[in-house]
Amino acid sequence: MSFAKEPAFQHGQLPRTGVLLVNLGTPEAPTAPALRRYLGQFLWDPRVVEIPRAVWWFILHGIILRVRPAKSAAKYASIWTPQGSPLRVWTEKQTTLLTGFLGEQGHDLRVRHAMRYGQPSVASQLDAFKAEGVSRVLVVPLYPQYSGATTASVMDEVFSWGQRTRLLPELRHVNHFHDDPGYIAALAASVREHWAREGRPDKLVMSFHGMPHRTLLLGDPYHCECLVTGRLLAEALGLTPAQYVVTFQSRFGKAKWLQPYTEPTLQALAQAGTKRVDVVCPAFVSDCIETLEEIAIEGRKTFLEHGGQAFHFIPCLNDRLDWVRALRDIVTRHLQGWPTQGSQQPSAEALRQRQERAKALGAQS
Repeated sequence: MSFAKEPAFQHGQLPRTGVLLVNLGTPEAPTAPALRRYLGQFLWDPRVVEIPRAVWWFILHGIILRVRPAKSAAKYASIWTPQGSPLRVWTEKQTTLLTGFLGEQGHDLRVRHAMRYGQPSVASQLDAFKAEGVSRVLVVPLYPQYSGATTASVMDEVFSWGQRTRLLPELRHVNHFHDDPGYIAALAASVREHWAREGRPDKLVMSFHGMPHRTLLLGDPYHCECLVTGRLLAEALGLTPAQYVVTFQSRFGKAKWLQPYTEPTLQALAQAGTKRVDVVCPAFVSDCIETLEEIAIEGRKTFLEHGGQAFHFIPCLNDRLDWVRALRDIVTRHLQGWPTQGSQQPSAEALRQRQERAKALGAQS
């Protein structure tokens, strides 16, 4: 096996610890060519589509990548910002704020972010860690609920990089944080703050990303962890079972997926006389195409067109400070036993990140 070119090894180099936040990914631009590249990588992952490779290759390249990129590009264009993809913007802000929070506790860490599909890639960020002398890496997939299609896929990419690397760092990863008290508290606070401004709905819809039903039968814990998150959030908000519903969005293909489905549920609620629904998406820690287009635009349209009167989308956690504090606590728990205290003066980058956090504190005060 040939190994990728690595930074020159320096004997006596002080070991450093790194934290790699990994989100799903995003195309580079809201264009058909960019979507074709992104979807080609995303949908070819055998963790995402569990169909025999030979059959799926012809379906993917013969049909899907000929038709879907243009349609998906239009959807991305509807939520694109001057700074770029919302998912990328929020993930970068979370990385900056997390670095500041960890630094304030005295942790001398390198914190980077990567995308499972798209850029910056997992491999490129792990290479950057090695160039910085990082010898221990905590990988944090930004998926609260574990699934083979998400969390495990991230680790597949890490291990694939490891196969091409001579000197491996020590590795740990976070499997899930679906029931983490800080994560649940941040979700509940975001909902309560929205209700304090806008009043309460007739029904709170908790929409999670969908997965094929067969994944549940094969032992994937995702469905169960979504239900746990939903129950804990409802308890934190003091809701009765009649006041909320857990649903699953983003179906793909004709196979049976986890139910109840979000869009038909919104339609049924409107037709049954529900005047107002609020929708929160606890499976996403950053707003993205699935929340901003599928829910805030298409979900709203479905509910209002079938008789509903008011639809409110509650944004994801994004750069909320209570959420980033929860993320900091998750990280520090998983770093236990690794040296993270540094006596060196903070770098210019660390100082910049602390300044960014100070600005965020001022903006939210």
